Amino acid sequence: MRKLSNEELNRKNIGEYRKAQKSNVIIVLDNIRSLNNIGSAFRSADAFLVEAIYLCGITGTPPNKDIHKSALGATESVPWKYFENTLDAINELRAQSYEIIALEQVEESIMLDQFIADKNASYAFVFGNEVKGVDQAVVDVCDRCIEIPQFGTKHSFNIAVSVGIVLWHNHISRK
Repeated sequence: MRKLSNEELNRKNIGEYRKAQKSNVIIVLDNIRSLNNIGSAFRSADAFLVEAIYLCGITGTPPNKDIHKSALGATESVPWKYFENTLDAINELRAQSYEIIALEQVEESIMLDQFIADKNASYAFVFGNEVKGVDQAVVDVCDRCIEIPQFGTKHSFNIAVSVGIVLWHNHISRK
């Protein structure tokens, strides 16, 4: 086996990315404190052709050298918007007919492996603070919550890992 060169991977340039069909997904980051997690979310968003990222509350915004360090240029390809209040972002998305789905451990959550994405639906996936999770006021206005099954001693994944898992699952499960 031989590793492929970057040229052999045939990745899109920024212009091609902007023209490409997007995945009908917007990521909402609710008060994320780690700039590295924010950058990683941008990088995963680029990989899965996400429409945009909404950065809310204390979530840092580009340009920022620490976000750039893990985004590796994805802040240039993935559109983003800042909201002081996450509920304002949710209201905008609901007005555009997005289904609002929080990633949170709640009563009656749907396990991710049981979530089948509708290829015609538009989803806004809300990811919460590294310690407190998605704010309860935001959970209260979501259409549903999904949870990533876990089997060890920890009760949550890192935000950046969660974003990647959810985007991958959304991509492969669309029917």
